Amino acid sequence: MGWYDKLFEAESYTLGNGKTVSQKFTRLPLILFLFIISIAISVWVTGFSLVTLFTNFAGFWKIFGSMFPPKLSYFMQVWRPLLMTIQMSFLGSFFGAVVALPFAILAANNVTSNRVVNLVVRFILTVVRTIPTLVSALIATYIFGLGTFAGTVAIFLFSFSFVGKQLFEYIETVDMGAYEALIATGASPARSFITTILPQILPTYLSTSLFAFEGNVRYAAILGYVGAGGIGMILNEKIGWREFQSVGMILLSIFVAVVIIETTSQKLRKHLS
Repeated sequence: MGWYDKLFEAESYTLGNGKTVSQKFTRLPLILFLFIISIAISVWVTGFSLVTLFTNFAGFWKIFGSMFPPKLSYFMQVWRPLLMTIQMSFLGSFFGAVVALPFAILAANNVTSNRVVNLVVRFILTVVRTIPTLVSALIATYIFGLGTFAGTVAIFLFSFSFVGKQLFEYIETVDMGAYEALIATGASPARSFITTILPQILPTYLSTSLFAFEGNVRYAAILGYVGAGGIGMILNEKIGWREFQSVGMILLSIFVAVVIIETTSQKLRKHLS
């Protein structure tokens, strides 16, 4: 940014004690200019059109309105896939959070001093985190076949990378005084970690795991689109057949399930904090 500072000279001020200070010219005009340029390029590349948006948006309300009233009798066909969706979300979230803990310990440089191990584990977490859940579910269906097992694997990968990333960053901020004191007395690193650091990170670890589970229930609803089981399979089917009242019942069931899970999870997180 040196060229910008040379282009716009800094303003000088003389204080009451006779000392002269300078203030660089604000970078706000440059930031706004770059922001506008970025918006313009994005609009051009994506072909975004406000006219098209407002012209066709009425179609959304037409489809949305055709979902009401929901076909309540269809719930008998919904509850089993919904239960499967919740089950695979819970299993994937649970095992992902469990596996994330040792990886987070290895990624934290204040607990694991080996720089190579830190970089390798962080690289693994980054690679896994960059794969969209829908893509990992599609890959899992080719490996494990169609069904909820593939969806559980996809949710496991997401939960593992998400919880692992959040947790190792938090571990690096904890107070290391008690840990180092125990190490100095001859205690093993594992015992020192369990005694001093684990109690500090446990509330955040459990809270992050619960938050991941909340989100996974919503994400799992669309995994059926790629054959990964759950309620997404019948949702895709009913949308394809334009049976929008049945779609409304499916969405209503998902909404109620998510509200119940999120309410319970929030109460648990408040209790842990």
